[in-house]
Amino acid sequence: MARACILLLVSALVLAACGGDNYRLNKFISDGTPEEFGIVPKEPLEIPDDIRAQSLPQPTPGQANRTDPQPLGNAVEVLGGNRAALNATGVPASDSALIAQAGRFGVAPNIRATLKAEDEAFLKRAKLFNVKLVRDDEYRKAYRRFILDAAAEILRFRRAGVRTPTVPPQQ
Repeated sequence: MARACILLLVSALVLAACGGDNYRLNKFISDGTPEEFGIVPKEPLEIPDDIRAQSLPQPTPGQANRTDPQPLGNAVEVLGGNRAALNATGVPASDSALIAQAGRFGVAPNIRATLKAEDEAFLKRAKLFNVKLVRDDEYRKAYRRFILDAAAEILRFRRAGVRTPTVPPQQ
């Protein structure tokens, strides 16, 4: 009898600890304070050699400021990439064959809206059969059967005789 009472009390305390309005799926979600690593200093001001009005760059309203931080561009440049490729618009000529192959059966102009509607309908159907006592990641639970297991896929490919050179060797 005493064990049953203790078990009931512990169960009630565990369930009570799960409640509250401040439940977060991710414990790293900001609580309103600034993130230390999100603060990026401004680039240094550039002073031209000739400070006449004709030599100064024209202002570009609505565009990025020359002193605005560009951490992604800096990282690409440090790693040996082309910073200008980040601002490229359109499809590069090197990708034209890939785009032609991907669109060979036609392209739906409103694919994003269609996928969003289908995803919402799928999640709505999945919630009908989702009885829950404790909050859980609904999205992950709904798509659980579609998640690929990388290790199992590698084994499947190796058993089929497919070479997997980029995968670490078998132990």
